[in-house]
Amino acid sequence: MQINQKPSGSIAKALLFILIGGLIGWQANSSLQSPLIGSPANGAQRDEEVNMDLFWSVWGTVEDNFVDIESTSQQEQVYGAISGMVEALGDPYSVFMNPEETEQFQSSLDGELEGIGAELTVEEGRLIIVSPLKNSPAEEAGLLPGDNVYMVLDPETEEWLPTSEMTLWEAIMKIRGEPETSVSLMVLRESAEEPLEFTITRQQIDVPSVALAFHETQGLNLAHLSIYQFGDDTFTEFEEAVREVVLGDVDGMVLDLRLNGGGYLDVSVEVLSEFLDDIETGVIVKRRNAEDQIIQTTGSGQLKDLPLVVLIDEGSASASEILAGALQDYGRAILMGEQSFGKGSVQELSSLGDGSSLRLTIAKWYTPKERSISGEGITPDITVSMEATEIDTENDTQLDAALDYLTGL
Repeated sequence: MQINQKPSGSIAKALLFILIGGLIGWQANSSLQSPLIGSPANGAQRDEEVNMDLFWSVWGTVEDNFVDIESTSQQEQVYGAISGMVEALGDPYSVFMNPEETEQFQSSLDGELEGIGAELTVEEGRLIIVSPLKNSPAEEAGLLPGDNVYMVLDPETEEWLPTSEMTLWEAIMKIRGEPETSVSLMVLRESAEEPLEFTITRQQIDVPSVALAFHETQGLNLAHLSIYQFGDDTFTEFEEAVREVVLGDVDGMVLDLRLNGGGYLDVSVEVLSEFLDDIETGVIVKRRNAEDQIIQTTGSGQLKDLPLVVLIDEGSASASEILAGALQDYGRAILMGEQSFGKGSVQELSSLGDGSSLRLTIAKWYTPKERSISGEGITPDITVSMEATEIDTENDTQLDAALDYLTGL
């Protein structure tokens, strides 16, 4: 679920979003070399005093007295200490990975996406589904945005393991797996009185980017353009759809960003550019101790005059929130649906000297009017509530409401 620019931009590929089927979008920064334990010589100095003697006192006590000290290595203890330090930040998106975890992570980037196809996050210690991917096993099984995955079945022991005792990465590794194998999840859902159990067969995940359909409504030709993610091929597919719209004598468009968990920031700004007639601020990047970075649109504007309704829901996150928020800021579109997820930070992956790595939140995104997205999301202009399972069905009341709105203009 993070927003990023491709390597050609001034913000290279940072962590984009986390899929159970794999991890997409990353930046390796091998220049980061920090002491594992000691003074913060390479970091920012803060006013508060830190007594590192306490750490070494506990270390010595453990070494001298722990009865099973031979069962773990000192290096594992160091990794544990680093993990605890990062977890103390209270940011579910920041995590330390040891060399084995880092290797698994990078392998998942290089290969095909395999798993159940859902985006995860952690909220107040709860493992939450941000959105199931389009046409994924997770979507077909009926997982919904906001579901709390609170137990995972261990296939070896047949015991339910609480996800509240796992890091986000540990939970991902429990749920992810080879195609044609299965995983069982126990889920809490606000609308269900009892826990729900799902057994899902993992598959290779092929996530579509763009789909275009046309609706003849009250004599108007209306386009329904769905964007499911902002990936490497999304803008190319989007431009093909734009050509169809431009040549198709279209009277209005519904831009559907529901269940879009995010993607590359530069792709979302490229898409935004087609709806604006000038070079404008697309998104503002705020870091610590640095000037704000403004990422601008291109001024392309092929769809600048087309009446537009944007659909969002609680599964709309990250790059989709940047696009929706900017269109709302400029008064270019009416936003309809439900409050978006609220993921407005970026994580950078830094490779450490021994093969381990640190994924750390290093910036936050803001809309052109400097509205924060993190933890707040985007509020639609018109609220239309609906179960996510009804998307693209005959009972899609959000889409119907958007089409009705366009016919009334």
